Amino acid sequence: MGHGGNVITELVTDHREVEELFGKIEGLPPGDKNRKLYADQAVIELVRHSVAEEAYLYPAVRQYVANGDAVADKELDDHSRAEQIMKDLEGHESDDPHFNRLIGNLTTEIRSHIADEEEHLFPMLRDAAPEGALDDLGEKVRQAKKTAPTRPHPSAPDKPPANKLLAPGVGLVDRLRDAMTGRGKQD
Repeated sequence: MGHGGNVITELVTDHREVEELFGKIEGLPPGDKNRKLYADQAVIELVRHSVAEEAYLYPAVRQYVANGDAVADKELDDHSRAEQIMKDLEGHESDDPHFNRLIGNLTTEIRSHIADEEEHLFPMLRDAAPEGALDDLGEKVRQAKKTAPTRPHPSAPDKPPANKLLAPGVGLVDRLRDAMTGRGKQD
């Protein structure tokens, strides 16, 4: 899928890509090794997406949306729950019974979060943000995803400025680990 445009277009594209990966996982029988491959790919995309949202989207929600602090805090809570599930999922292969439970929990959590963002948060932000702000945010989110971590780090900061300072270094280490292990790549 193509990326570009304003922050909402960018993030909705990410949502569709993750949903496609979930569909691939659900289309395979339990224990199939490709379920782990697609789960790793989904986690990589979800972590990059979450880091970018935490760095740029939620601060914009706090700034522009009425009651934005409460809205952003709720979204961060959603991220925290999903990130813990992703961390737990890391230690399980597709033939492990816990894998099926965890991937089911993750898809439920993420689908609920996506629906909430697309039905509530994005329309509120679209209506409240000044002209040009969403385009600027789209570019910042795309840049943040390039250097973002690819593995869940539940204890990492999720608010600026700490998250913006630490994410690129952690991301570099994650990408090196992924390259060395082949994580998220087909054989």
